[in-house]
Amino acid sequence: MKVFQLSAEPRTVLGKKAAKALRAENRIPVVLNGGASVELPYTGTLKEGEKIVELGNGKGLITTDLVVTAESVRKLIYTPEIFAIELDIHGVKRMAVIKDLQFHPVTDSLLHIDLLEVFPEKPIVFEVPVKLEGHAEGVKAGGKLNLSMKKLKVRANYTDIPERLVINVDHLALGKSMAVGDIHIEGIELVNAKNAVVCAVQLTRAARGAAAANAGA
Repeated sequence: MKVFQLSAEPRTVLGKKAAKALRAENRIPVVLNGGASVELPYTGTLKEGEKIVELGNGKGLITTDLVVTAESVRKLIYTPEIFAIELDIHGVKRMAVIKDLQFHPVTDSLLHIDLLEVFPEKPIVFEVPVKLEGHAEGVKAGGKLNLSMKKLKVRANYTDIPERLVINVDHLALGKSMAVGDIHIEGIELVNAKNAVVCAVQLTRAARGAAAANAGA
């Protein structure tokens, strides 16, 4: 994945009113998840912006509340590309990926970003765009190639996740489909349902007519 540099500041004033005030200043609240798991009660010292989310069974997770400018994330959010994010928090670098985005239901403006902290040795599950390449046999025979799943979920170390999953369809015949279980990419585990159809060559009216004519000849 490409790396996107993003400067962020710790956020210490929380709540709906504080978040609304930030958005009025064209700033976006962010939560960085995936921090260290700790025993409760926690006796250590939390850094600025950090808080503990209880997980149960005497465990807690350290998350970090941040704020970024709306302009700084525009090219990160409004793009079909995927990125690993290098956060700069007062000179401290932490790597993350987008976990979730919240938009206003009417204006579609960005309201909140959830990030997941990532580490080179720890696999994550992440959605990657699919790109079909080649000229399917079924298309040559008059069919139409349809892409049913524009993204697939992969499990891998973030450093090994490609910018897109390139799938060759040269041998996909007329009326045939390719499921998740048919796709094998070295170093990548696909976690979608194995029988989920990724792409298919469907019969068009012209192809059906040609097939009927050949059958009657």
